[in-house]
Amino acid sequence: MVKVVFSRIMSPLQNARIGQSYRIAAIHHSAEMPDCERQLKELGFMPGEQIVLLRRTMPGSDPLVVRIGSSTFALRAAEAACIEVFPESSHD
Repeated sequence: MVKVVFSRIMSPLQNARIGQSYRIAAIHHSAEMPDCERQLKELGFMPGEQIVLLRRTMPGSDPLVVRIGSSTFALRAAEAACIEVFPESSHD
């Protein structure tokens, strides 16, 4: 399912392109990880923050390595699925 916020297309972080800058649009929990939203927010994953996918590991692309601010994190695919992002345009 694709969501639109402020005329920008949102997608889960695990669908992000490596090296592209994104902004976090929303953090939510999932049935599999009910505490995911709270845990991510405690780490600084907040709506409006810039995030960059640095790399995926193989096989299965799990975990994902991301940078938010000056911190680098490894996230499981299930955690990345809780983070909705939209690409930053060059004029943001």
